[in-house]
Amino acid sequence: MIKLDYIFESSWEVCNKVGGIYTVLSSKARTLKNDFEDGIIFIGPDLNNNPNDFMEDDTLFREWKRSLPENLKIRTGRWKIPGEPLVFLVSYKTFFDRRDSLYYDMWNCFRVNSSHAYGDYDNSCIFAYATGLVIENFYRFHELTGKKVVAVFNEWMLGMGALYVQKYVPDIATLFVTHATTTGRSIAGNHKPLYSCLKSYNGDQMAKELNVEAKHSLEKQTAVFADCFATVSEITALECKQLLDKAPDVVTPNGFEKDFVPAGDLYTEKRAEARRKLMYVTEKLTGRPVAKDAFLVSTSGRYEYRNKGIDVFIDVMNSLRRSGTNRRETVAFIMVPAWVYAARADLKYVLENDYGTTAPLQTPFLTHWLNNMNEDPVMNYIFSSGFTNTASENVRIIFVPCYLDGHDEIFNVSYYDLLIGMDATVFASYYEPWGYTPLESIAFGVPAVTTNLAGFGMWASTLISGNDIKEGVSVINRTDDNYFEVVNNIADALSELMNADDALTVRNNCFRIARQAEWDKFINHYYAAFNIAFANAGKRNGK
Repeated sequence: MIKLDYIFESSWEVCNKVGGIYTVLSSKARTLKNDFEDGIIFIGPDLNNNPNDFMEDDTLFREWKRSLPENLKIRTGRWKIPGEPLVFLVSYKTFFDRRDSLYYDMWNCFRVNSSHAYGDYDNSCIFAYATGLVIENFYRFHELTGKKVVAVFNEWMLGMGALYVQKYVPDIATLFVTHATTTGRSIAGNHKPLYSCLKSYNGDQMAKELNVEAKHSLEKQTAVFADCFATVSEITALECKQLLDKAPDVVTPNGFEKDFVPAGDLYTEKRAEARRKLMYVTEKLTGRPVAKDAFLVSTSGRYEYRNKGIDVFIDVMNSLRRSGTNRRETVAFIMVPAWVYAARADLKYVLENDYGTTAPLQTPFLTHWLNNMNEDPVMNYIFSSGFTNTASENVRIIFVPCYLDGHDEIFNVSYYDLLIGMDATVFASYYEPWGYTPLESIAFGVPAVTTNLAGFGMWASTLISGNDIKEGVSVINRTDDNYFEVVNNIADALSELMNADDALTVRNNCFRIARQAEWDKFINHYYAAFNIAFANAGKRNGK
């Protein structure tokens, strides 16, 4: 293992749970903390709130903070996750008056073109700049010249931080990790064929066509200039090589820790409670009981309707509903955060008062009202597919469009406390650089369906055949052109699982695969990246 004095790791998702990178960082933190103690410091944005997972400690680095420029304000503390690593939350909005000079500097030194920026570009880049300032000031105050220091920057949002550090603190080795490419995600999200045409795409041209030029330019130039460039899977490595004109130096797959997963009798209790809660909400919403042996299946993740395969999931459930051969009662849950207006008052009332219902509530597919009900793709497809959730059908579908953080006013438990109650999960991804959701699923002993277009699916296929869901993971072949074949294959996999009588064996198979993806198996990929970064930083500095 490489010996380091400090690792700074920055991301928009440090103490800010908005996507999968939060899970990447929070789950690997304990492994890094075990190896480097308080030499690992995470840096995230101070969003003028009090995150539940941030334990502020104003006594940390007090003298250094006093030495900081007046407009560079940070909060110090610890991240309330396994390992409890050090965290700096940076207030960055005071630096917006430097935006134009920053963008000029980035163009002049690294040819980053910010001229077509819009949306979240400015916020991200100013935060990245402030992150660079924090690292620079810490380095100089603590006189770390000659020490081994690496700075890790996640996604294009932190690109300018990497470039700033490389220019102004050149002795620090920089590692840039992309978890997807901006242009690749945009190609997929705009219903263009990504995989069959990948080798013919020009990244700069596609970025211009899809109006993501600024983000693409920043991502590309950071990949080129960083001391080490990494991505999370082999499938995304191909994407980087084609669209960014830079193959990653190393692939750093995303691991997981089993801290979240109960064991023994507690596992059994948690699973039973999750099923009770899921069934109770379903019964009150649809106005009829749920069989005790009902098959509970879900999908979850970011609301990317096509990229995450949400459309496929609905079609799979519709196929099971219409086939007439699905004899086991099924309830399907779409747990994808959308633009929620409020938890349903009528549903809250019947849940809180255990009010008996013999008829479905209005719109018996939805646990929370949405702001854009008429324009919501999930709701529109559920309606157009003909679902009714009435007694005449043995497949019900429920859309849970809120963040399951324990405070949603309907379930009031975390996502993991519901996941454990599922019999299967489906993640029919078209675009998925890694795919934490299926990994989380099998970590909780719930068999998962994924695809060969997901990094996790490709990795799982190196351990198992992927052809039999009873192995724990079913890896469905997906291309640009076989949508309905994918639907039929997933429906067949679920039907096979419904009729299986060896649930304990399937669960143990899930656990067995998940153990191979724990961070103690994957962290060496990061250590390899650190070695590459230091070697290239030495060459850059003539050492």
